[in-house]
Amino acid sequence: MGSLPLSLNLKSIRVLAFALLKDIESLQYFFSLCLTEAYLRLSKEDGDKVESDSIATQKAILERYCKEHKIGVFDMYIDDGWSGMNFRRPAFQRMKSDIEAGKIMQVITKDLSRLGREYLETGMYIEIFFANYGVQYIAVNDNVDSKIGTGMDIMPFKNLINDMSSKDTSKKVKTALIARQKQGKFIGNKAPYGYKKDPNDKNHLVIDERFAPVVRKIFTLAKDGLGIAKIRKILTEEKIPRPAASANDDGHNMANCNLESEENRCFWSNNSVRDILRNPVYAGHIAGQKRPKVSMKSEKRERMPSDKYFVVEDCHEPIITPDEWRLVQDLITSRSRGKMGSAGYENIFAGIVKCETCGYAMTAAKANRRKRPDIIDCVQYSCNNYRTYGTSACTIHACEARDLHDVVLADIQKHAELAVNNDRKMAQRIAKQLNLTGQKESSSAKKELAKSKTRLAELDRLFAKLYEDRAAEEISEYNYKKLSANYEREQIELERKIGELEQEMLKNKVDLNNAELFITNIKECAEITELSAALLNRLIDKITISEREMIDGEVTQKITIYYKFIGNFT
Repeated sequence: MGSLPLSLNLKSIRVLAFALLKDIESLQYFFSLCLTEAYLRLSKEDGDKVESDSIATQKAILERYCKEHKIGVFDMYIDDGWSGMNFRRPAFQRMKSDIEAGKIMQVITKDLSRLGREYLETGMYIEIFFANYGVQYIAVNDNVDSKIGTGMDIMPFKNLINDMSSKDTSKKVKTALIARQKQGKFIGNKAPYGYKKDPNDKNHLVIDERFAPVVRKIFTLAKDGLGIAKIRKILTEEKIPRPAASANDDGHNMANCNLESEENRCFWSNNSVRDILRNPVYAGHIAGQKRPKVSMKSEKRERMPSDKYFVVEDCHEPIITPDEWRLVQDLITSRSRGKMGSAGYENIFAGIVKCETCGYAMTAAKANRRKRPDIIDCVQYSCNNYRTYGTSACTIHACEARDLHDVVLADIQKHAELAVNNDRKMAQRIAKQLNLTGQKESSSAKKELAKSKTRLAELDRLFAKLYEDRAAEEISEYNYKKLSANYEREQIELERKIGELEQEMLKNKVDLNNAELFITNIKECAEITELSAALLNRLIDKITISEREMIDGEVTQKITIYYKFIGNFT
């Protein structure tokens, strides 16, 4: 007997195994054993043990269900301590990859909330992603079975209730955490650099003398008048391990930290130094709501100004005295103001404008050679990567603040005028840019989808009739194989077509909603003559600035605006 070809994948081997099984019950069990997976999830709010009692309960429920229905579970994917409001969970992502690789045909969870609590994305996975890959989804306690359609009509409402329940829980947890912070308790997952959690009280900090001397050194250098960039350079040159490297050594998982070389371990960034110098924890205080999440569905955190977060004083032993900490804050602020001149420049583009080449933020700085009455005419933006690390990292990408302001203002005014005077024309332009289908094409797609689903259901019936005819020996083996092969090819093509149509229609719906939101927002800007940070953050995702270049004897520079909801709109 020859060896199996190396190109056979796991699914092909399973199909060969099926052909060797004669007993129908054994065949069904083997199929379920090879391609059925159980998914279990528990959020941090549900428990904090290594594998909590709730996970064990879910296992028991699923095992009992599978036993009663003669389903053998090949593997279990478990996310313990992960929120259901996003799908960036390691076990879920591994299961998703296995589905895409054709290794899974059935997914079972205790209920819908274990799969996810964000109702839009949960519905997308059940109704589109699983369906596209031919995966049957079962939620035991919610009586949902995507294959036979049980519970699918009521499922969106259950997902919405799960979403609302999660939001309510999130608010209660947030309120409780803020209350504990106001009592002076530390609630972070890991202690700040220079501290460690008290072994007798995890909500209290004690000084970690392994790293506290580095914190004292940083504050001493700042008191001596050195700026953040110079302090960073000294720490790097002296090969002092940065906070991320120290956290990694202390057993914390730093997923985005490349610590393979000594050079990386000791390469400090300006942000690391700034965060230490600005943190009141080193004066013995606890700062609450300093970087709250933008929303419960987002991992993005908003850095709040000092007048927006609260500070509880004298909560633990300080590494530096409160007076020293306040002195350093004054020094940092005065240095920052000095760079922009006494009049000051409000950097309304902060966090929005980026270098087109490397993606780093563009920094605003005063050009001291200029003597002009308006501060904006004395400021230019340049690549922060270049400013920090020189030409080895990037080029300057210099752009006048006035030019940037005028270009962005003119672009917003142009779109606002079109939206007010002819929003239909603007909607058509956006639709063209986003490749949206019109009403006629959308109706045609719906008809084609319905037609394809009807034919697919008809094929299922034909398959059942064909099998019965073969069992009754009313059709020959030759004709049975030929017809079944034709039906199977048509089934595969229809399933692919249905998946593409559903994805296209879903994308079209989302893009249409986004276009309407953009038009609504831009209309409100019809009368503006000046820009503000609030306006820019409401309308724009980012602005990229290219390097200057000479074209036909003229210096040109590209400023590209990416609006929220629709991207770059010309």
